[in-house]
Amino acid sequence: MIREIQLGKNGITEHFIESLKTQFSKVQTVKIAVLRSARENKDDVKKYADQLLEKMGEHYTTKVIGFTIILKKWRRSQAAKANISLDEED
Repeated sequence: MIREIQLGKNGITEHFIESLKTQFSKVQTVKIAVLRSARENKDDVKKYADQLLEKMGEHYTTKVIGFTIILKKWRRSQAAKANISLDEED
């Protein structure tokens, strides 16, 4: 199941992060629609995606499609997962 929320002109606030964490207690994937009032172009959406990754932590990944950010929560850190696969190759 995927939840959908909107990011408005206030941008990424502490309240927005809290609501995201609440959503992730129920689902693993959240679609964030970046409204026109919060962006001027697609580069703004990419900046928001980077900010979300910084604030949410290493257990999350983002994918930007148009003006939508898809944020996914993983059980393990993606960096740790990459290190394990590199260790297995040795």
